[in-house]
Amino acid sequence: MAVLIQDSSIWENAIEQTKAAQEKGSDPLLWAIQLYSNLSSAGVSIPSIDLAHLLVSYIFWDNNVPAAWKFLERALVMKIVPPMLVLALLSTRVIPYRHSQPTAYRLYMELLKRHAFSFVSEINGADYKQVMTSIEPVLHLSQIFGLRTSEPGIVLVEFIFTIVWQLLDASLDDEGLLELTPEKKPMWATEIQEMDIDSCDRYDEKGLEHLERLRSMNTVMSVEIIEQFFQNRVTSRILCLACQNLPTHWESFIQHVWLLGTNSLALRNSTNTSPEKLLKLISDPHNVLSQDRKRSSMEEFDTMMASGLLASSAGLSDGANPPVVWLPLDLVLEDAMDGSQVMTTSAVEIIAGLVKSLQAINGTSWHDTFLALWIAVLRLLQRERDPIEGPVPHLDTRMCMLLSITTLVVADLIDEEENPLEATKCGSTNHWKEKQVPRKRRNDLISCLQLLGDYQTLLVPPQSVISAANLAAAKAMMFVSGINVGSGYFECIKATDLPINCSGNIRHLIIEACIARNLLDTSAYFWPGYVNDQLNHIPDTLSYQVPGWSSFMKGAPLTPLMINAMVATPASSLAELEQIFELALNGSDDEKISAATILCGSSLIRGWNVQEHTAYFITRLLSPSVPADYSGANSHLIAYAQMLNVLLVGIASVDCVQIFSLHGLVPQLAGSLMPICEVFGSCVPNVSWTLTTGEEISSHAVFSNAFALLLKLWRFNYPPLECGVGDVPPVGSQLTPEFLLLVRNSHLPSSGNAQKDRNKRRLSTVACSSSPEPIFVDSFPKLKNWYRQHQACIASTLSGLIHGTPVHQIVDGLLGMMFRRIINKGSQSVVSLTSGSSSSSGPGTEDCPFRPKLPAWDILEAVPFVVDAALTACAHGQLSPRDLATGLKDLADFLPASLATIVSYFSAEVTRGVWKPVLMNGTDWPSPAANLSKVEEQIKRIIAATGVDVPSLSAGGGSPATLPLPLAAFTSLTITYKLDKASERFLNLAGPALESLAAGCPWPCMPIVASLWTQKVKRWSDFLIFSASRTVFLHNNDAVVQLLKSCFAVALGLSASPISSGGSVGALLGHGFGSDFYGGISPVAPGILYLRVYRSIRDIMFLAEQIVSLLMQTVREIACAKFSTERRDKIRKAKTGMRYGQVSLAAAMTRVKIAASLGATLLWLSGGSGLVQCVIKETLPSWFISVHRSEHEEEYGGMVSVLGGYALAYFAVLCGAFAWGIDSSSSASKRRPRILGHHMKFLASALDGKISLGCDSVVWRAYVYGFVSLVARCMPNWVVEVDVAVLKRFSKGLQRCNAEELALILLAVGGVGTMAAAAELIIETNT
Repeated sequence: MAVLIQDSSIWENAIEQTKAAQEKGSDPLLWAIQLYSNLSSAGVSIPSIDLAHLLVSYIFWDNNVPAAWKFLERALVMKIVPPMLVLALLSTRVIPYRHSQPTAYRLYMELLKRHAFSFVSEINGADYKQVMTSIEPVLHLSQIFGLRTSEPGIVLVEFIFTIVWQLLDASLDDEGLLELTPEKKPMWATEIQEMDIDSCDRYDEKGLEHLERLRSMNTVMSVEIIEQFFQNRVTSRILCLACQNLPTHWESFIQHVWLLGTNSLALRNSTNTSPEKLLKLISDPHNVLSQDRKRSSMEEFDTMMASGLLASSAGLSDGANPPVVWLPLDLVLEDAMDGSQVMTTSAVEIIAGLVKSLQAINGTSWHDTFLALWIAVLRLLQRERDPIEGPVPHLDTRMCMLLSITTLVVADLIDEEENPLEATKCGSTNHWKEKQVPRKRRNDLISCLQLLGDYQTLLVPPQSVISAANLAAAKAMMFVSGINVGSGYFECIKATDLPINCSGNIRHLIIEACIARNLLDTSAYFWPGYVNDQLNHIPDTLSYQVPGWSSFMKGAPLTPLMINAMVATPASSLAELEQIFELALNGSDDEKISAATILCGSSLIRGWNVQEHTAYFITRLLSPSVPADYSGANSHLIAYAQMLNVLLVGIASVDCVQIFSLHGLVPQLAGSLMPICEVFGSCVPNVSWTLTTGEEISSHAVFSNAFALLLKLWRFNYPPLECGVGDVPPVGSQLTPEFLLLVRNSHLPSSGNAQKDRNKRRLSTVACSSSPEPIFVDSFPKLKNWYRQHQACIASTLSGLIHGTPVHQIVDGLLGMMFRRIINKGSQSVVSLTSGSSSSSGPGTEDCPFRPKLPAWDILEAVPFVVDAALTACAHGQLSPRDLATGLKDLADFLPASLATIVSYFSAEVTRGVWKPVLMNGTDWPSPAANLSKVEEQIKRIIAATGVDVPSLSAGGGSPATLPLPLAAFTSLTITYKLDKASERFLNLAGPALESLAAGCPWPCMPIVASLWTQKVKRWSDFLIFSASRTVFLHNNDAVVQLLKSCFAVALGLSASPISSGGSVGALLGHGFGSDFYGGISPVAPGILYLRVYRSIRDIMFLAEQIVSLLMQTVREIACAKFSTERRDKIRKAKTGMRYGQVSLAAAMTRVKIAASLGATLLWLSGGSGLVQCVIKETLPSWFISVHRSEHEEEYGGMVSVLGGYALAYFAVLCGAFAWGIDSSSSASKRRPRILGHHMKFLASALDGKISLGCDSVVWRAYVYGFVSLVARCMPNWVVEVDVAVLKRFSKGLQRCNAEELALILLAVGGVGTMAAAAELIIETNT
């Protein structure tokens, strides 16, 4: 490179001086002193960039003699030239000619060893930036690494990375190993067409041998220097920065290092190093950031944190009580079983994100992580072993979670490793390392499932699943025995048909589910202990083979017998489902109905290996495409009425809806149901269709089934603005038709989210199959009008009925139909309320037939006015309660969908409180007296068993039972329904609404309703009493606090309650329901009760504040419980700080982590990402600013403060991880940078002294250390998203607190923007 000459005479004199000194053999020290003096006198800045270029150019190659090298080395020692620039210049001159000039190469490496590991003087020099700027064009760094920046710290990192890489490629080239690299060529110029310099012809045989020995020695020396770069504290950390911020280059570089370490002869011949030593140094470069020669207070705190980390799988030895640190898994899985509200997000996505977060924070292997997941979901299944009866999800939903959802979660996690997308490659901080062990997660799954067989108590199948488990075991046994049979064999075989015992368990079903999704192969059948024995032959005595799936696949036509068999037996493969789906698309009308019936049978409920495909096919069938030859005026959906009705009825059960919810199909289902509702709700019911059962259906029936199913997908009877949290959109408002369609549209490829992971690709396929274009509520004007009326009804009193309008006529007609018996007796009182005249019932009753032939949407528009008129008449004594209930039942029978509007009206009227209560005396209204006292007593027992003390649950003692008129009317209406399959789907809609209505009324309305329903359905008594007990917490905030406190106490074993056995998941969530004593139900675990209560608590900010408060209270109790009285005197004498003598921190820290994880999970479940946002942005800063004092903090020498600070840190990080995930795959992660940046600004301001803190300084210090350490080490992607200026400011605040190592860790993971600051801090703090 041309020298930038300031004054030609100065540099000419310098060269002449050097030549003269060389010729005279002058002492290099005297030469350097004189040169320094001359340059200083001439005003040249020292060290001189120009002189560095001049001296290197002088040596190469005309003066490549030892004397010139000595002069250069002395100039380096005296800092006359910048060492890094000289080394950069030498590397480009020497390395390409190392074969012909081995001596120069040797001298270059000697200079490297002396000057490449000390940078303090250079980064502190005035010309630091100019030196770094001059290095960039020498090595072409921006061209190689693509970082368009002039920050000197970044050039410093690139320089060190380049120097090592040059040596690496030269060593590989010297040993002939470059051909083994993927590129088959060096990254840097390591060999150029040799110049005729000191040609080998000039050497004799001994000279040539000397050159060869020198070259070999050089190769050994180069690999030793490479190791030295990895071993040196400063350069190893700087290389770590390159690893984190130049991942693509690092991946290629580290592959070359592995190649060198495993194949280099020079490395094996070295006496100073070895291949094992080098490979160990590079095994995980991220660990170097936590190394230090001195134990600072921050590191001692880190050690304390590490001591509390989850142990390995040895801690999983007790199947009934796995490590409680995985508690969030159990809570989230159990919460998903609540049928009161469906999820818009797939459980696969939620659980996969949760698993990744816990794995990152707990620092566990994937083996332990998978094992914890399987154990948690097995516990979920076992809690349903003795279920209560009622309209709630049961075993089918839990089996779906175990065998379908969990398997898909594992499949997605394995796919993420084996087929990483660009968007998720940065999700793992050890991604390059994982690639060195291909299929690591898959192998960990295999080892985990092998170990799972030891948990026999968890693997016992429920009674209804025993047959399926036995067949799975029989299948494996036959395979191991070498008996090859088709799938049709297992359609008819029973385990009892086999001559030997082949009893199976849940693990056999798990293995089959994994094999079906290509996670395992049939080699799993040969695992030790997997099968009990082997068969020698196929049994001769088998059950009679009924034609089923195998016959259908062979082309046999569908017959009633075959259809029944296929409905009762789930499909065994995707191919079978695809063929039946094809028949549903292109078969005859009867075949379409049969195919729809089959899909809604066992393949949906118990076809765990293909369940997601069954649900996808059903969703697609609900949106049939327009036939190519269709030319009718009406919608093409009319032609599919029979098939659609079969599908709608087939998936209407509570478990089916929950299965669709778990698979994330609720938005897709809503998008399919809305067109059906719009079309069939607009039809006049003049046409009917006859089903294969002989039942006739009209457009009203199809509409009602679709509408009832649609309304189950959101809490339609709740006010639209509930649970508002600061500037966050209200939680309740998200579950609206608009939001469901918004989520559905986000699954389309055009949204850009569809290709992020396997789960989103699955959902995208379903969304595109129904409509590749976005769908909006405006596309359904009738539905939109009803929804607006529904919202208006809830928001304000009913108005707007104008006499003589079509709506008024329909109202009169419906009233006439409902109360025709009264009208026939001469009473016109009800109709007169709407017509305004007692002498005329209006055209709606005189002219219309017995049941008006009107479109369903028109009827629904009139229903609120009808119900209002009837309720008003009853309130004024013009209509008896019995006639009111009968009339409402007639209306609901006429159009079952009207039940939704009835619910809407009653929900609104109850909240207004304008109706007088009515006496439930058994004469006018049904009486609960027969069992009300018993119900109230059982409610008290349930509440007391959870550790909650409510002084009085009964208002007024023995006062007569009363209910508000709307609630009494709605209760009377619901108990008129028969509990048959036809009514079930509508009671499933009315039931939650009834509970919500009763819960919102004063106590004891809910016990009264429960008593009335218990009289009707005694087998539901446990469910009804449990539901009634939940409402206690809606009327008493103190009871909510006690329940939360009980959750913390039993989970940590701090409670004396019999349900707490030392603290465990079982104590928190129990082991299911059941009638363990006569006349009542067994105690309900507090965790279960809270999970079924929190959705109805409106003030979620109150919950957040209480959870934080209880967390800190629990930490104090942990400290009190941990340390005995004998140790207190020692602790009082100890100095406050980080040293606590003989006090064991590990156990206390583990319990603190459990408390924090419990608090974070409950907070996230209670309010979602919106509440998490408020807690991190507002609640925690307010807590730190406020004053908190406790005698325990001084009594235990600061232990409570340290534990409390770390508990809050762990709590905050977990909340963020649950809400946002550790990567950017979820939509919620888009809010993370803003909230996290806001919180870090607060922390930085407090460290700067700009914010006054009221909390204890030890608490604050522990929180900051814990928060930064956890985020930087477990969630590095989060830090990259924060503004660089905030990170730098935060790190400076940490340095002022003597936490340089923590500041370094923060900067190191901050991305390219903080890489320069991190590199400079590494050098400054390690001198």
